[in-house]
Amino acid sequence: MPRNRPEFTKSPYFVDEPGNWHLKQGAPKEQQIELANYLSSLENIDEPGTINGVQIQFPYNR
Repeated sequence: MPRNRPEFTKSPYFVDEPGNWHLKQGAPKEQQIELANYLSSLENIDEPGTINGVQIQFPYNR
């Protein structure tokens, strides 16, 4: 399933350096908040049962 591209990545203020995403000086406050929220969400550990954290429990032992 494709993921939606965050709106801040479409901004002329967005700098896409590998491992160093940031906004240029003068970026609107809304974009600064959106980038900060996105980067902090990457630190969340996926819980079992989510798309990225699925753990399959086998009904038997091998």
